[in-house]
Amino acid sequence: MPVLTAGAGLHETLALLTSQLRPDANHKEDMVFLKDVFSERSLGYLMKIHEKLRQYERQSPTPVLHSASSLAEDVAEELQSGSMSTEEKELLNLLLSPHLKAVLSVHDTVAQKNFDPVLPPLPDDFEDDLEEESVKIVRLVKNKEPLGATIRRDEATGAVIVARIMRGGAADRSGLVHVGDELREVNGVSVIHKRPDEISQLLVRWTEGHVDVGITPLKKQPSEKQIALFDYIPLEDKATPCQEAGLPFKRGDILQVVTQDDPTWWQAKRVGDSNLRAGLIPSKQFQERRLAYRMKMGTLPNPKSPKKSLSGLRRSFRLSRKDRQGSSGEGSDPGEPEFLTYEEVTRYQQRPNERPRLVVLIGSLGARINELKQRVIAENPHRYAVAVPHTTRPKKPHEKDGVEYHFVTKQQFDADVLNNKFIEHGEYKENQYGTSIEAIRSVQAKNKMCIVDVQPEALKRLRTSEFKPYVIFVKPRVPESRRRRSAKENSLIAFLQQDEDLQEMRQSAIQIDQQYGHLVDRVLIKEDSASACAELRGILERLERESFWVPISWVRT
Repeated sequence: MPVLTAGAGLHETLALLTSQLRPDANHKEDMVFLKDVFSERSLGYLMKIHEKLRQYERQSPTPVLHSASSLAEDVAEELQSGSMSTEEKELLNLLLSPHLKAVLSVHDTVAQKNFDPVLPPLPDDFEDDLEEESVKIVRLVKNKEPLGATIRRDEATGAVIVARIMRGGAADRSGLVHVGDELREVNGVSVIHKRPDEISQLLVRWTEGHVDVGITPLKKQPSEKQIALFDYIPLEDKATPCQEAGLPFKRGDILQVVTQDDPTWWQAKRVGDSNLRAGLIPSKQFQERRLAYRMKMGTLPNPKSPKKSLSGLRRSFRLSRKDRQGSSGEGSDPGEPEFLTYEEVTRYQQRPNERPRLVVLIGSLGARINELKQRVIAENPHRYAVAVPHTTRPKKPHEKDGVEYHFVTKQQFDADVLNNKFIEHGEYKENQYGTSIEAIRSVQAKNKMCIVDVQPEALKRLRTSEFKPYVIFVKPRVPESRRRRSAKENSLIAFLQQDEDLQEMRQSAIQIDQQYGHLVDRVLIKEDSASACAELRGILERLERESFWVPISWVRT
């Protein structure tokens, strides 16, 4: 009789079994039936497919990271920040080529998707009680060892709960039993009304072989993605239970919170990090309590207290600084301090039937963002447009109402201000100017991407699910001093008369970053108009075709 080798495939095994079938007087019909079944060509093909799938499963490559596109962008930005060698220029050209960008974008899309089978949705009339009572049978293989789990009775419900899973034990190795699961039966014997000690005795009886345990899984809170709004260094945190177990992160990092069982210390991983081990981070509640205590003790300024004016950042007209809470959507509660900890986020990509996202430019002193905005729009007016502002100044002969400005009376302008119709407004040479919410909506209704440049104070007004703004902070590259500037920087510094101007530019960028940096999606370092325009154009193009992290409240219906 032929002998099967260890590497024999299923289709080879099937062929061998078919050849070994011999007619038997007592079971002739059965043998003929089996031979016909095993000889079926479609079954042989199915076995070959199964074997190939198993082979692919063993050799399947896995992505090293899920954000190759953003990594390539960071590398390109780093290369552009200084002088480049011939090899670095070649690498930069390669990273900026549309073909490589497309390949990396496809890689990230595939790497971020889950290709596991998707179960059909539950029917609308499905009763939750039935779902809660579902029992999962778990087979635990034992080998003269304890099961590696302890149980307790829940005082509130009376249910027998898995209290602890011992690392390395049978329960832990299975990966199917978790702390909080309700124990319902052992080898078919109900344990609902048994005491924990009786159940333990029942489990001890089976010292070898396997044990079938019926459990009702704990309904676990799904892991959340949170964007960090502050920097955290565990080695500097004296309150952490274990500094070595802490997870360091920077503002803007996306954290996957895997458990919130501990109200003080969450466990999280950085999204895209190859390290599979989770680390400890302060919980939102704990971090807010710490910040509140520091504010009470005077070591932390009140985030709601008046801030230093940023009036030097835009000199075209004097902007109003009036607080306009509740004027058009989500706004923070003025009565409670807003501590920057975490914000739950999710991936969002604009769908074909949706209005384009709003693009908001903010800039520090010397950024000249209006010039940058106008240049990008002039290159492609069919895709991009500005929100036409309102003004009370008289119309000039060559101007058209609704093109350069919406010309209104002072009475109408004041009424619109009282009705909170402007995202910002101000005065210049005794005339009023303002950008309205309706002007933005008018651009988006034409399926164009609206680009606005505003004072940073207007960001909170625009951060709504309606606009889903993408915020770009533009700041010029400021040399350390006038004595150490390159020829490339001469055009930027030519108008500066004193070293104090450089310090003012640097300080305005720092101030905006400290107060509003957590609301910024991208920082654009402007060295010259041409390169800044090209970078902005690239950002706008990716915004239309790629997915980005946004607050989950913007997409939750």
